[in-house]
Amino acid sequence: MTKATFNLHARHHAGPVDSRIFGGFLEHMGRAVYEGVYEPTSAHADEFGCRTDVLAALDELDFTVMRYPGGNFVSNYHWRDGVGPVENRPTRRELAWGTIEPNSFGTNEFLSLCDRTGWSPMFAVNLGTGSPEEAADWVEYTNGQLKTAITNQRELDQSSNTSKVPLWCLGNEMDGPWQIGHLSAAEYGTKARQAAHMMKLVDPSIELVVSGTSLPDNSTYLNWDREALEAVGGFADYLSTHRYLDNYSGDTAAFLTSGVAIDQQIAEIDSVCRYVAGKRRSSKRPFIAFDEWNVWYRTRNRDGMWAGGNFPAHLVEEVYDLQDALVCAQFLMSFIRNADVVKIANIAQIVNVIAPVLTDGDHLLRQTIFEALAMFVNRRKGRSLHLGYEGSTVGSPDFGDVAMVDGAAILNDNSELYVYAVNRAVDCTVDLTINLSGAHLQTVSSEILHHPTPSTQNTWDKPDAVQRSAFETSDNDAPLAQLPPHCFFAATFKVT
Repeated sequence: MTKATFNLHARHHAGPVDSRIFGGFLEHMGRAVYEGVYEPTSAHADEFGCRTDVLAALDELDFTVMRYPGGNFVSNYHWRDGVGPVENRPTRRELAWGTIEPNSFGTNEFLSLCDRTGWSPMFAVNLGTGSPEEAADWVEYTNGQLKTAITNQRELDQSSNTSKVPLWCLGNEMDGPWQIGHLSAAEYGTKARQAAHMMKLVDPSIELVVSGTSLPDNSTYLNWDREALEAVGGFADYLSTHRYLDNYSGDTAAFLTSGVAIDQQIAEIDSVCRYVAGKRRSSKRPFIAFDEWNVWYRTRNRDGMWAGGNFPAHLVEEVYDLQDALVCAQFLMSFIRNADVVKIANIAQIVNVIAPVLTDGDHLLRQTIFEALAMFVNRRKGRSLHLGYEGSTVGSPDFGDVAMVDGAAILNDNSELYVYAVNRAVDCTVDLTINLSGAHLQTVSSEILHHPTPSTQNTWDKPDAVQRSAFETSDNDAPLAQLPPHCFFAATFKVT
């Protein structure tokens, strides 16, 4: 029998886990907004036109912060188009995804949704075709307290929203040649600093996210991040980074080791953040906002042609399988392990567009990645413990020998230990032992996400093919869990 051990110590930790790493992303793309969260003609529509079945499913995942409205969409979006009486809002050609934007769902509709769901809003401003002044005006519209023409407009719009917007992204993926209004790092840095200055003058309490490299494969990776951070200077609270993992090769064994790339990317981006702070002789350092992450490849269009003018368009409606769910779990485990530097993370996206939830008419489907995300919901709060791994390894074509069992752990103030583990082996059961500095651990709950065939999907015909289920561990001083091949395990232990 193959064995592995997680060695933990209560006083060896990376600091508290920021709840905002369990965030989501809602973009005006495909059917994410229209026919996703917002569908007034649906049998499930509430008084606000939002689908109660979708919101109930998303509530199960307990997202903390929600990024909006894009994404590539935001670089040709002007926020004033989405406020005021709905019947007076313009319909625009939407350039990023090749569709139209009716603007019937905008700022106030989204903030009202945040009020009702408990999401903390995270807005991205248009630094493509937009201006620093337009960005500052949006901050004033959402957060402003003085009596001005802009806040008077908010009152005329009868906004009763209580949610203010604490987090603002300074554009989106501005390094990408595909981005509308694409800029060099120097050009972006100048524009972003101007916007940041004006936005902070309107509301000094807001936090700002600098647009970082959109893809690690980009030739400007890390250099862009350094130049942008240096230009924005002390206005920068966070640096954005994005990553979508894929399995184009169809090699399950290799795919299940791809989570190693996340740790590497975090280390590389963090080194830039530390370098820039050190160069500035500043005690303030930018942290990481991993504000787009997911598995995405089956529906990834590489020829630049998207919706073809259709609305709402069925875009990138990826159908996920078990192995995708295991890689998604590894994203979150990496964010937990790196709690000292990763403070915000947003899965892209939440409904229909590369999402845990799909809709078809009045029907709803929870995908395999939904099951993985749900296993973190009641196991979030506390300090991220450093994890020492002992045990077998698996070979990876990209990373050499890596731990057969990927892991993370959180210890909270109520003497509860949360442990997460992905068995990356495709044909090997592993006996996993968990040691916490000699303490006795009693299992409170444990569950597993597993299916004998890793390519199994939840489909409309078989919506429950891959489900999380209760899982037994043996309670000793060091609990033991027998992990079947290609599975995700999560458990809560009482420490005595």
